[in-house]
Amino acid sequence: MISPTTSVASAQPVAPSKESATQNAAKPAPQSAATDSVQLSKAAQASLAALQETREAPAQTAKEAIHGDRQAQRLLAKEAAKRGK
Repeated sequence: MISPTTSVASAQPVAPSKESATQNAAKPAPQSAATDSVQLSKAAQASLAALQETREAPAQTAKEAIHGDRQAQRLLAKEAAKRGK
């Protein structure tokens, strides 16, 4: 059988003394260096690259394609195929 809890201790906040308040005001607050990291899957990375490729200027895409960027080359080929139809 489950019985309910009959007593619960509650914590009461304590006001800081004037001395500790002035000491804390003189010291800079410590800053946490918490950072989050995210790892994208290969498929997500490819999707992100394709999205970025569509948002850049056509001149930039052409320049990247000339320099061997396969994603830019595929995008230009796809655009050329659309214009050809």
